[in-house]
Amino acid sequence: MLKVLEHPLITHKLTQLRRRETCTKDFRHLLNEIAGLMAYEITADIPLREVTVQTPVGPCETNEVIHEIVLVPILRAGLGMVDGISRMVPTAKVGHIGLYRNEETLEPVTYYAKFPGNMPESIIMVLDPMLATGGSASAAISELKKQGATILKLVCIVAAPEGVKRMEEDHPDVEIIIAALDDGLNEKGYIVPGLGDAGDRLFGTK
Repeated sequence: MLKVLEHPLITHKLTQLRRRETCTKDFRHLLNEIAGLMAYEITADIPLREVTVQTPVGPCETNEVIHEIVLVPILRAGLGMVDGISRMVPTAKVGHIGLYRNEETLEPVTYYAKFPGNMPESIIMVLDPMLATGGSASAAISELKKQGATILKLVCIVAAPEGVKRMEEDHPDVEIIIAALDDGLNEKGYIVPGLGDAGDRLFGTK
């Protein structure tokens, strides 16, 4: 269920995103641009239904999207991907989920969750720039499944093989769409070569 998007424009912008010298303003802009470019691919297989509409000159047999689309950024870095995708899918609704790691159990704990209605019939796109260990993404998707979500996609910019493996083990029914698959994790759990802490770089808190 893993799909790596190898588009020249995405690759070029990701190169700029990775650069250590990229400032907060440019990082935020690039992240939104990459997410917007990815929007075409992550929506390429959404179901359509046949409809007939009246144009100014007559009837037209065509198609329209069946399901609502819901974007769910994982706080806080996932927020940086919402605007880019929303520009391509302006009718998308947006939910939010926040997680922190319990220092004793090292397991993710949900501290905030707010979602639109009609989750079981919607296409849910979980957004997070980084898929490192996969713990947060797996926990977020488990929470969404509790809400009745059945059509789920995980959309990330950069992933480590460890995170992909965790997701495939925990949620084999969820499609994973990324812009790059990196080498792995270092001793601190950062993706290598990665792009640093996406949340800090996005909000200037590094």
